Amino acid sequence: MDLNRWQQRLQAARGEVPADLVLAGAKVAGVYTGEWRQADVAIFDGVIVGLGEYSGPRLDLSGRFLLPGLIDGHLHLESSMLTPRELARALLPLGTTSVVADPHEIANVWGAQGLDYLLAASEGLPLDIFFMLPSCVPASPLETAGARLEAPDLQPYVRHPRVLGLAEVMNFPGVVAGDPGLAAKIALFPHRPVDGHAPLLSGKGLNAYRLAGIGSDHECTQLAEAREKLELGFHLMLREGSLAKNLADLLPAVTPASLGRTMLVTDDCHPEDILAHGHLNHLLRLSVSLGLDPLAAVTMATLNPASYFRLRDRGAVAPGLAADLVAVENLETFHIDKVLKNGKLLVDGGRLTGGLEFPPYTTPVPTMRVKMPELAAFSPPAGGELVKVIGLIPGQLLTEKRVLPAPVRHGRLAADPLQDLLKLAVVERHHGSGNLGLGLVQGFGLKRGALASSVAHDSHNIVVVGADEADMLRAVAHLVKLKGGLAVVAGGQVLADLPLPIAGLISPRPLEEVAAAYGRVQAAYRSLGGELPDPFMALSFLALPVIPALKLTDLGLVDVNKFEVVPLFGED
Repeated sequence: MDLNRWQQRLQAARGEVPADLVLAGAKVAGVYTGEWRQADVAIFDGVIVGLGEYSGPRLDLSGRFLLPGLIDGHLHLESSMLTPRELARALLPLGTTSVVADPHEIANVWGAQGLDYLLAASEGLPLDIFFMLPSCVPASPLETAGARLEAPDLQPYVRHPRVLGLAEVMNFPGVVAGDPGLAAKIALFPHRPVDGHAPLLSGKGLNAYRLAGIGSDHECTQLAEAREKLELGFHLMLREGSLAKNLADLLPAVTPASLGRTMLVTDDCHPEDILAHGHLNHLLRLSVSLGLDPLAAVTMATLNPASYFRLRDRGAVAPGLAADLVAVENLETFHIDKVLKNGKLLVDGGRLTGGLEFPPYTTPVPTMRVKMPELAAFSPPAGGELVKVIGLIPGQLLTEKRVLPAPVRHGRLAADPLQDLLKLAVVERHHGSGNLGLGLVQGFGLKRGALASSVAHDSHNIVVVGADEADMLRAVAHLVKLKGGLAVVAGGQVLADLPLPIAGLISPRPLEEVAAAYGRVQAAYRSLGGELPDPFMALSFLALPVIPALKLTDLGLVDVNKFEVVPLFGED
């Protein structure tokens, strides 16, 4: 900032020149002191210049509560299925003014091209989108990704102004064991944030993970786990997304002593949930309903992520900080009335103001390289009397390892919908290798038909579940035709779909259209007998081989605790 501009701001702070805008009459969130303050807030040149009595155009916020702009400290924007531009349209009316995104979903498909696309597509938006560089492309050696990014590949992005650090290091066994490649990535950010991902890691292994330089974790599912990580100095991200809902279980870990090291994050949030429930405003509402002090909740969604990510120009209502501000009607529903970004009123009455500009960008050409499997690949010969089954755990990314009698028909592995035993397959889609992993899953409830998705964390091969092998094959073929997306098939007919032509992960359409299509594929799933609240989110995480206990990739069935591919048949 030049000297003249700085002097002008000082004059406004001293009250010698009028403010550009004075927000009058609201109770202001004092996140530094834990107290509410009745004060006017003066804005000049896009920043807050003072609290107190100031002259200038006034915006009456009497009866409202004024909060700093909300900051989501861990978000995979690909899970919204929206482009950065459409995500900005969706989140601003919900009070979110900044997000910290981990782009490892698109990077696992497109590599550096994916990073370049997101950085370009998010430039100049009224929602600030920061990035952590993906640490795990691929997420593990137990799957086939579309790309590989090592430390030298990440180095050119380190000094980008919107790159803050290293994203969740999911290969925690590799970190603990001292893997040189992971060490080199962590070393790119010696004094900047490095996010963690260490579900159920404890004891000496957790000590080693912290020693390696990991600063946060968002994968806690148990209270004792959260407390242990806090005790060792981790910043705890309390997650409440579309599938993983850990907030209620972990909230008791938030105490006056630990508050400053906790954050509210969404991680993965599907379009239908954003439209129906909101974003961080929903997490504030839920936290308060569970007994958390409202100002403590606000602090977890503003000051704390700003402090952790070294975003020193935001996170509070104070002089010198960006005028990213949110006015809410009350501290129970957190209904958003107004949102200001850099001092400009962008949301009024809960709606985007007219004339808001979103810069254009070019969408990359869709790609999908699949060697289509034969139908017989979905029904291999039975290799034993017992078979390992992936057991869903409602509301969790964790799964159970179940060993059950193998369902067999004519000497081949079969689905058994009466026992809720369905076929699960992962088909490689990046290199046309023909790789296909096959397993069984329990918990989807399908009586017939199949679901398929090119959103399959983290390598995003095609994952398909079904009661009928022919429908599974038909669903895979339809996704290849769409160049990615979601599909529901029964009786050989496509009942509903959602095209995601950008890397097989993202739609170029607005939130309302994407949410409507997502609602149709969910309704089609329910017509086939399923009852899961978000079946495609559950399906997508069955291919993630870094969260226990049993997952499936294109290379086969993965025992995550052993971190190896294991036989489908047999107890061990």
